Amino acid sequence: MDLFEAIKNRRSCRSFAADPVPSDAIEQLLEAAAWAPSPLNTQPWQFIVITDEAKKNEIFLEADRCRKWAIEESGWTWLKGYPLVFLKEAPVIIAVVGDPKKTGVDMFQEEGGVGYQLACAAAIQNLLLAAHALGLGTLWFTFFDKPHMREILNVPEGKTPVSLVCVGKASGELPSVPRKDAKAKTTYM
Repeated sequence: MDLFEAIKNRRSCRSFAADPVPSDAIEQLLEAAAWAPSPLNTQPWQFIVITDEAKKNEIFLEADRCRKWAIEESGWTWLKGYPLVFLKEAPVIIAVVGDPKKTGVDMFQEEGGVGYQLACAAAIQNLLLAAHALGLGTLWFTFFDKPHMREILNVPEGKTPVSLVCVGKASGELPSVPRKDAKAKTTYM
């Protein structure tokens, strides 16, 4: 698969088939994620592979709690219709956990300390593209409170649950999503 084709055709999946994800495919995804760039090559990520139905239900309940809170705080009534069932449907959820102590030199800068999160984001993008190349659907999910997710996933204090990536075979066609032209988002100096 051509890289540019993969970048343009990858879509977020919110409806998964019940088909299991083969363990060798999971290993390929984790390998792709681990090849992401990171500040000072600190590789500040850890991955937790979740297939347990009870654990996925805990994740679902946390996301639903956050959704209800967000509706109350923001008044965004459209969130009432935001389904979260994909958290239960996805055969696999991969939690990406970052280590703030491995953030790189930015820890000394005034607004620093985000390098580890950016490195985890690069690992997530690698994972998403690798899954697309393998014919799998994914969803990059961040709608949770970090302290609660840390507890659900038994993540040690001092480490940060950055994201959850739902993985599985899409149960239908994934809709195309419009993008603004890069020129509209670019300034040359």
